[in-house]
Amino acid sequence: MANTQIDMRKVKKIFKLYSQGISKRKISVQIGVSRNTVTKYISFFQRYKLTSYEVSEMTIEDLHKLFKSSEKRKSDQLLELEQYFPYFDKEIRKTGVTQRLLWEEYKEKHPDGYQLAQFCYWYREWRKEISPVMHLNHKAGDKLFIDFTGKKLTLVDEHTGELQELEVFVCVLGSSQYTYVEACESQKKEDFIRCVENALWFYGGVPDALVTDNLRAAVTKSSKYEPKVNETFASFAEHYETTVLPTRAYKPRDKAIVENAVRIIYTRVFAPLRNQTFHNKASINNAILELLKIHNQMSFRGRDYSRVSLFEEVEQQALKPLPEKRYELKQYATGTVHKNSHIYFNKDKHYYSAPYKYIGKKVRIIYSNSLIEIYHKNELIALHTRDKRKYQYTTEKEHMPSYHRFVSEWSSERFIAWASDIGKACKAYIIKILDKKQHPEQSYKSCLGILYLAKKVTPERLNNACKRALDYGAYNYKMIERILDKGWDSIEEPQEVDQQLPLHKNIRGKDYYK
Repeated sequence: MANTQIDMRKVKKIFKLYSQGISKRKISVQIGVSRNTVTKYISFFQRYKLTSYEVSEMTIEDLHKLFKSSEKRKSDQLLELEQYFPYFDKEIRKTGVTQRLLWEEYKEKHPDGYQLAQFCYWYREWRKEISPVMHLNHKAGDKLFIDFTGKKLTLVDEHTGELQELEVFVCVLGSSQYTYVEACESQKKEDFIRCVENALWFYGGVPDALVTDNLRAAVTKSSKYEPKVNETFASFAEHYETTVLPTRAYKPRDKAIVENAVRIIYTRVFAPLRNQTFHNKASINNAILELLKIHNQMSFRGRDYSRVSLFEEVEQQALKPLPEKRYELKQYATGTVHKNSHIYFNKDKHYYSAPYKYIGKKVRIIYSNSLIEIYHKNELIALHTRDKRKYQYTTEKEHMPSYHRFVSEWSSERFIAWASDIGKACKAYIIKILDKKQHPEQSYKSCLGILYLAKKVTPERLNNACKRALDYGAYNYKMIERILDKGWDSIEEPQEVDQQLPLHKNIRGKDYYK
C-alpha cells in the first residue's frame, strides 16, 4: 500500500469483521483505525478476489509479501502514470474534456494500466500534492473569481503627509489562475465596477460568469438559493454578456481559488511594496502591474508552465470577445411627465421630452454620462443624449401633441411667409407686430390669431382689415377682429378731389406770399 501499513493482525481482523456484515464505521471504532484505512484494506482484498477463509489462512509473512509486491508494482505504474499528469492538467480545462476521456487515452497506450477509479484517485492525489486548494476542475473561460484583500495599501499626500488607505481588488480566472490586481479608493459600486471592467480589458475577453463575494456593490440581498444582484452591476454584466454568480454567505470554499490568490498577493505584491512611498493611485497601480507580471510568469509548483502560459495556450481563446465600447456607469432617479410633455432632470436642471400620452405619469430615469433613458413600468419610452445646459429643453417632435408640435416650430420667418400669401398689407401688419418690443411667444400668438382669421373670412377681407388697421396705427389681434366684426374692411375709402377755389377779390392768391 502507498501509506504506512498497520499491524497485519489488525488487517486480518478487519476483513474478518467485514465478512461478518459489520459496518466499516463500527470496524474503525473497534479496531482503532480510521474509516478510510478500513476501506483501503477491504478494497485491496476485494481487488485480489480473496475470500475471508483465504485471508484467515494466510500467515503474517504471507500478507507482508502480498502487500510489498503490490506496492512495487503500483509504484512502477504510478511513475509511468504521473508522466501524463501535467498534460492531463491542461487538457481537463478544455470544454468537453473529462477524466474518463483522458483515462481512455491512457488505456489505449497502457492496456494493463490502472482502471478508471484508481486513475481518478491518483490524479486527485497528485493535484492535492502540487496545489492543495485546486480540488475543482475549472473549465477554460468559465469563471472569473473576484474579491478584495483584507489588508490595504497606503498613499501619502506629498504636501501634507496625510495618509490615505486604498482597497485592493483581486480577481483570478478559474482555469489558468491568471491574476489581476488593482488598488482603488473604496469598495463602493462605482469603484468596484470600474475594477471589474479594467480586469476584463486586461484579460482581453469575457468569461461566462463573474463569481463575487456578497459585498454591497455586487449583491443587494444575499440568499443561499437566489441572491438579489445589485441593479447597476447586473446592467454591467448584461453589457458584457456575462452572468453574476454570488457565492454563498459564510462559504469561503465557494471562492477558495481567489482566497488562495489573496494570500499569494500578500507575499508577491504587498511585501515588495512595504518600504516604498507612493503619492498617487496611478503610481501605485503601475508598481502593482510590474509585480503582477512577475507573479503570473512564475511556474506553478510541480509543473513546468505558468499562469500566463496556461492563459495564452488554453483560456484566452475560450473567453468571449469584448464589446466595442466600455460600460457607462448608470444611475437612477424618478420624475413626472409635466403638461408640456417634458420631465425635469434635477441633477442637470434640464428638461427632456416624453410622449404626451404619459403626461402626469411617474417615470424612472436611468442616466449615464452621455445618455438619458426614461422608463414607465419598465418600458423604455424616451431616449435622449444628455445635455447639461441648465434650464434648457431637449425635445423630440414625435413626443408632442400635434398642436404643440406646431407651436414648437413657430418662427418670425414662418409667419411673414404665411402673411405674404394673404396680401401685402397683411405682411406689413405682421411685421409691425413682430417688431414690437415684447416676448416672442406673445407676438407669435397674436400673429397666429390674426392669420387664422383668413379661414373665417376670405384672405381678401383679412388683407383689407390689415390695411385699415395700418392706417389706424393699432397693431393687435383685437383691432383686426373688431374691423372684421364691424365690416369696416369693406368700407371704401373716399376719393381725393382736386378742388379749385373760386376767383374773388378778397382772396389774395398764391402770388401774394412770394
